[in-house]
Amino acid sequence: MFESNNFSRRPGGFRQSESPREQNGQSGERRQRQRFTRPSENRVEPVRDQSRPRFNPNARPGEHRAFHADGASSNFRQEGEQKPSFRPRVKRNQNVYSNKKRIEYKQRYEDPTKPIRLNKYLANAGICSRREADDFIQAGVITVNGEVVSELGAKVLPTDKIMFHDQPVRRERKVYILLNKPKNTVTTTEDPEERHTVMDIVQNACSERIYPVGRLDRNTTGVLLLTNDGDLAAKLTHPKFGKKKIYAVTLDRELDETDEEIIRRGITLDGEKIIPDALEFPKDDRKHIGLEIHSGQNRVVRRIFEKVSYKVTALDRVSFAGLTKKNVARGRYRFLTPKEVSMLQMGAFE
Repeated sequence: MFESNNFSRRPGGFRQSESPREQNGQSGERRQRQRFTRPSENRVEPVRDQSRPRFNPNARPGEHRAFHADGASSNFRQEGEQKPSFRPRVKRNQNVYSNKKRIEYKQRYEDPTKPIRLNKYLANAGICSRREADDFIQAGVITVNGEVVSELGAKVLPTDKIMFHDQPVRRERKVYILLNKPKNTVTTTEDPEERHTVMDIVQNACSERIYPVGRLDRNTTGVLLLTNDGDLAAKLTHPKFGKKKIYAVTLDRELDETDEEIIRRGITLDGEKIIPDALEFPKDDRKHIGLEIHSGQNRVVRRIFEKVSYKVTALDRVSFAGLTKKNVARGRYRFLTPKEVSMLQMGAFE
């Protein structure tokens, strides 16, 4: 059936035909290769590079763990050369974010046909504040499409060509930074008394002109938001939005039950009745209080307790508009995540 020379019929199946060596009459035994050779006196040993350093397990601390086969010096220095002094590793400022780590926030859609106020446009561009923009407009240093605009309340389109002192105005990207404010720090962009401000802490965070949202007393610590988003800042600080704030309060003495009831019913400040949303005592310690309020009045927490003859010795804002200082050490800051920014813009946080 099979006429091929490569296979032959045998009982039980097929087998491969004889090898060419068997066909030529040679023995089918294979020559065993010698795996190991005995050392010979005539064998030539390979020449090792005597100058190449090799590992030295007996090196003392501070020495290079290498030695030369010819017994030369164990270090890679010339004879008589002094050992270099130890240079401590410099720890970078953890507050400084590189350009790669900075979060680029998605810009919200802006209708090119919707006009906006000129002072707001300049403020969003990081040129100045809105009040300062009004002064520049009245001074006649702002031009829109080549014409000087000196009227307050003037509106422009996002597509207009706006010049400030003959320099084109470009709108900056939005930046949102959460700072865990330390003590003895003023919440302002500039201080006439040259005290330490929050801007000194975040001066290397970004090149954009940012400013604090709201205000904390000099000795009040905790959550503080800094941004160049004027619309969001107004939404977070305006009283009608009533953003929630949670404080950890320490008093000079324990709060009496009668005074506690007065605070719970409400304290009138500047004609407004301030009723706390929550007042709790952690671990039955009436000297330390957790207070939750929505009011945005200046020094509201200290003034509430001053009304009932208590002095606040320590005040820490642990939450503001849903933002907390978790994983942010005192005096440090971080950039908000895109999700946090979206939540703030949508007003999802109370």
